[in-house]
Amino acid sequence: MTLPIRIELGEGGPTPYLPLAEIAPLVRRVVAADPEVTYTELGVRSFNKGIFHRRTVKGAEFTWQELYLVQKSDLVFSNIMAWEGAVALAGADDHGCVGNHRMLTCACDERLINPAFLAHYFKTPEGMNKLVGASSGTVARNRTLTAAALGKMTVPVPPLAVQSRIVRHLELLAEKTQEIETHLDAVERDAQRLIRSYIFASHGERSAKRRLSELVSQRQPDVAVDGTAQYRFAGVYSFGRGVFPSAVKMGSEFAYERLSTVRAGDFIYPKLMAWEGALGVVPAECDGMVVSPEFPVFTVNTEAVLPEVLDIYFRTPDVWPTLAEISGGTNARRRRLQPSAFLSYEMPVPSMAKQLELRAIYQRTQLLKAKHTAIRQANAALLPATLERVFAATEVAHA
Repeated sequence: MTLPIRIELGEGGPTPYLPLAEIAPLVRRVVAADPEVTYTELGVRSFNKGIFHRRTVKGAEFTWQELYLVQKSDLVFSNIMAWEGAVALAGADDHGCVGNHRMLTCACDERLINPAFLAHYFKTPEGMNKLVGASSGTVARNRTLTAAALGKMTVPVPPLAVQSRIVRHLELLAEKTQEIETHLDAVERDAQRLIRSYIFASHGERSAKRRLSELVSQRQPDVAVDGTAQYRFAGVYSFGRGVFPSAVKMGSEFAYERLSTVRAGDFIYPKLMAWEGALGVVPAECDGMVVSPEFPVFTVNTEAVLPEVLDIYFRTPDVWPTLAEISGGTNARRRRLQPSAFLSYEMPVPSMAKQLELRAIYQRTQLLKAKHTAIRQANAALLPATLERVFAATEVAHA
């Protein structure tokens, strides 16, 4: 359990809580849209993910709604998603944008409240609970934060010096956590470049190109579907993100009469999305799962190529445009990579000695990524935990 940080106020009294209407009242700067002038409309993402720009269009496109000007340092709430953390501070890039009637903008009185301090408060459990409580409605997706309820919400207002110190501390912490993420990303990119170089660079030898028909063999569906049985499916993410455990379905839920069992080390892809990098080797956690007939399943000839080599090669973005070229279909979203075209494809295959070196490096990079995952999780939790500690008490410190 984390202890709240208690910051003494001058004489040790409690932090005052004031209605939002007194320190950051709702403002409605109505924009009379000129049909020929271009405007950028913004929105607010849920889960404290900030402001985004929806579209930039001429005023004639906004005939169905009123528009309101947003300025830098406004606190912007989505009235239908505020209960889910859709609140954010407008920055310099948002100054001069417009919001529709669902965007509630509050202008902070900076003699009383630091806008960044207030934005941080609404990321805390206490701030989130107030947004939920002020959003009327019984069904989650119909909860609406009204202007009246927004103005009545009370928020902590410690001295400005205390607010500024807290904001500086949180901004410094955010900067450091971002530096850690950037460093981890750079290390992982370097590791990816290294292992891919064993296939795409010579390393003192020339990698011979071989047809995939020499490296893998296709297996036919081996499971007769029973409508009363459950089946655990595997799937493949696009953009080189690999094979993953997918849904559990009853046989009565789908029309396929046969399915294919996949084993760890098999190579699979969905015909429809292979051109977008949806290919990969089946990991141990998916062993024994099934895929539909839309997923060709291949047994890897490990005397010719290691599964890791196939996995690395086909999860490389530079390879996907060539797969798109050999995928039939004129509509981009309906391209299909047929097994015959896949088996005719040629790829560079290093010597087995180089493949074994690659496997060893690949295994070490996987261990590194596992460690990085733990670091990322701790790093991601640091700022929310600090926010909770700073705002947990109803009395805020000042040394």
